[in-house]
Amino acid sequence: MNLLVVAATDFEIKPFMESNTTMDVLITGIGIPATVFHVTKQLEKQRYDLVIQAGIAGAYNNKIQTGKACMVKSDTFGDIGIDEKLHFKTLFDTGLVNANDFPFTNGWLSNEHEYLKHPTLLLAKALTVNKITDDQNLIKKTREKFWADIESMEGAAFHYVCLQQAVKFLQLRSISNAVGERDKKLWKMKEAIINLNIELDKLVKHFYITT
Repeated sequence: MNLLVVAATDFEIKPFMESNTTMDVLITGIGIPATVFHVTKQLEKQRYDLVIQAGIAGAYNNKIQTGKACMVKSDTFGDIGIDEKLHFKTLFDTGLVNANDFPFTNGWLSNEHEYLKHPTLLLAKALTVNKITDDQNLIKKTREKFWADIESMEGAAFHYVCLQQAVKFLQLRSISNAVGERDKKLWKMKEAIINLNIELDKLVKHFYITT
């Protein structure tokens, strides 16, 4: 199997890279623009049977244990739209974009990979944002609008490119903190990275063994 692993930073997947030195790995940099550019460029240069994005994330849902990993079933952009009279509207809400225009389905970038039909990890609904905030009022409004489980700065961009390029993909995330918690003493970064790399290694081995 021809497989690519994608991450925003090498810090997040350093243990995996150290033990898988022959694996194709793409470090995109943090954020939506960097992810779109570098993933698109790589997929235009080489085709893959599967692309796996791995990284840490914040959790909206307190049922998702900090430090643990999950698989993302669907993702979308959480702050592309219009703020009007203290109310945020997505481009879909405004009617400027059809919520079912490819690659969106009801406004979400969904992954239909067969692996997600029998997941070994919790499936999560994710939100991708350009700006991290500790504004609890904004976090509450965002949670109530999207009802996402987790938040990152790259996931929806990754889904968008892979769907447009018709490439099979999976997004693996490990929870380092609650969304809005900026006191890093309360984060479980070490545990999140350990579990992320354990699950990433297991995921890659699964596909090499079964294909």
